Amino acid sequence: MLTDFKRIARSGFLSFWRNRFVSLAAILVISVTLFVVGSLIFVSAALQTALAAVESKVDVDVYFATDAAEDDILALKGVLEELPEVASVAYVTKESALEQFTARHESDFLTLQALEELGENPLGASLNILAKETSQYESIARFLENQTASVAQAGEFVDSINYYQNKGAIDKLSNIITGAENIGFAAILALAAISVVITFNTIRLAIYTAREEIAVMRLVGAGKRYIQGPFVIEGLLYGIISALLAIVVFFPLTYWLGEKAAQFFGGINLYSYYLTNFFQISGILVGTGVFLGVGSSFFAVRRYLAKKYITV
Repeated sequence: MLTDFKRIARSGFLSFWRNRFVSLAAILVISVTLFVVGSLIFVSAALQTALAAVESKVDVDVYFATDAAEDDILALKGVLEELPEVASVAYVTKESALEQFTARHESDFLTLQALEELGENPLGASLNILAKETSQYESIARFLENQTASVAQAGEFVDSINYYQNKGAIDKLSNIITGAENIGFAAILALAAISVVITFNTIRLAIYTAREEIAVMRLVGAGKRYIQGPFVIEGLLYGIISALLAIVVFFPLTYWLGEKAAQFFGGINLYSYYLTNFFQISGILVGTGVFLGVGSSFFAVRRYLAKKYITV
């Protein structure tokens, strides 16, 4: 079996080299498909990082009316701390809220002047609520809407709850990520189909070139594996070489885009991500390339032999 494999592999390598211009066309097309596959991996990682960054900054702030009693606020704080979804609750007093507001607008003289003319603190106290999981914020917001009346008259002492403004931003970003992944997946399917068709026809052209040799092999009783084997080896070479090209191209590309992506998406450096996940990404590219090349070659030879396009 080892001798047979060596003969088949040698024949496949020779055929690949003899038809090098045809092989180049198949390699380029598969390389484009693998480049799109790799690009989708990087884009998905960048978008997921952006979503995680947004989610990490999400919280629920409950703003109270300026005349809300501190005892009622602290009572509500105690109730919230009993919830299993809540990680922490921070109480911001009216005085602290005014200090924070003044610090944020220290260079805005008109705002500070208007605040002085009021002669009183126009800001109310607030509670900052952090959940254990991002998915739990909605249940906390619903609890606040439904249960604050048990502490005091909600309409009289709760001014607003900001969760739904944050939820809208997260939902929009999630929809963008889903849409980008769907478009990328569709592009991969389209390019994969094109790659299969071109590789399929490339192998058929190689088969046609070697038709007399194949006919002689059939006449002397060669089995299908001896006929199919060299062309499958060609497809294997198409896939491996295409994957190696894509892997090499991603090194300078991710290096150039690394800092730009980190600034735009907030945290992820594509070059560092590529190096960290090099073996996983390379495995995906090589596996996809081999699947496209070998699969196309196998079915092309099988179809050719089934229809007996062999002239003696």
